[in-house]
Amino acid sequence: MHSIETRTSWLIAWASLAAMSVSYGAPQITVVALRPIAEGLGDAREVPALAYSLAWLGMAVGGIAMGRIADRIGVRWTVAFGALMVATGLTIASFGAAWQLVLGHGVFIGLLGNAGLNAPLYVYVSRWFDRRRGTALALISSGQYVAGIIWPTVFAQAIATAGWQHTMRWFAVLVVLSVVPVALLLLRNPPDSAPIGQDDAPRAGASVLGLRPNLALLLLGCAGFCCCVPMAMPQGHLVAFCGDLGIPAEQGAAMLSLLLASAFISRQFWGWLSDRIGGLHTVLSASTVQLVTLTGFLLTQSEAGLFTVSALFGFGFSGLIPAYVLAIRELFPPAQASWRVPAMLLFSGSGMAAGGWLAGWIYDRAGFYGAAFAVGIGFNCLNLLIVGPLVLQWRRVQRLGFAAAQ
Repeated sequence: MHSIETRTSWLIAWASLAAMSVSYGAPQITVVALRPIAEGLGDAREVPALAYSLAWLGMAVGGIAMGRIADRIGVRWTVAFGALMVATGLTIASFGAAWQLVLGHGVFIGLLGNAGLNAPLYVYVSRWFDRRRGTALALISSGQYVAGIIWPTVFAQAIATAGWQHTMRWFAVLVVLSVVPVALLLLRNPPDSAPIGQDDAPRAGASVLGLRPNLALLLLGCAGFCCCVPMAMPQGHLVAFCGDLGIPAEQGAAMLSLLLASAFISRQFWGWLSDRIGGLHTVLSASTVQLVTLTGFLLTQSEAGLFTVSALFGFGFSGLIPAYVLAIRELFPPAQASWRVPAMLLFSGSGMAAGGWLAGWIYDRAGFYGAAFAVGIGFNCLNLLIVGPLVLQWRRVQRLGFAAAQ
């Protein structure tokens, strides 16, 4: 059977990964510099935590429009524009006032910046693959974790040497010089030929898991929100959490890098698994692992123990986002991907934003991160209560379809 996958498909996937690995580094400066930024604002961690969260929320909200725009003018232009906006946001945030941090992160790094890369590249890359779509989506979605492997330790050293404001400005230059050429030189139009299984793809208006299509999307979105709230908490506050325990910032940054390195490596496993068991089953499996490992942050405060828990947590949550995207591609008509995938990412990005901000808000009131992690566990349980019945309904629909074919 004809397949649209070629060597060019993988070149596109790796180019997309490279662009996202740089652009996703921008909000991580605030994670590494959370304590010094807070000290300059009267020791309120809620403000930098809010800025980091708004970068995720802005990316999620902006993805709806950017997905549509990319369909009309081409993804290379949204990616190049997004890189320029990320650089603008870093420059604005580097001046250090609370409103400048919020504006720079929420509007420029998020709404106009990474929104031009995130959702458009998910949809774009999925159109280059049919046999190994889950693996390809897992690869490009690892951009955040490649950024986490590379940048936190670099940022920690740069902040210690030159300060967080100069670090933001220099990184803004790097984003423009690296991402814009990748977008304009390597990204091209996806193939026009129909992929394998196109004839069996879901039809417009057909029920999804026995539900109305929009209701099914809403349930998947709510599940994505609930799993991304706890996902964001350790990622956004691990360095500060370590500092509260007397662990140096450099060690906390190394711990964050380990967490994201584990996520990158294991995400390839989840991508391989999702090509075999489907997106929805992968969501259920990865969410269960995330729930178990998140409790580890409540059970240990030693440096060695936290390194271990961080690695295990990275393994658990890494399979979730690409599995949701794959589930959307499996359950809904291909022509609707340009808006249903960004809509799904709006829910998940909103969960990331809520989790990062909520952990800071709870800390400012409770005085310790254990309370925040406990709330995150509650959200993870809600996710499983939504996804579990959807998986059972999927199995029921599959059994009925198999019986009808006999």
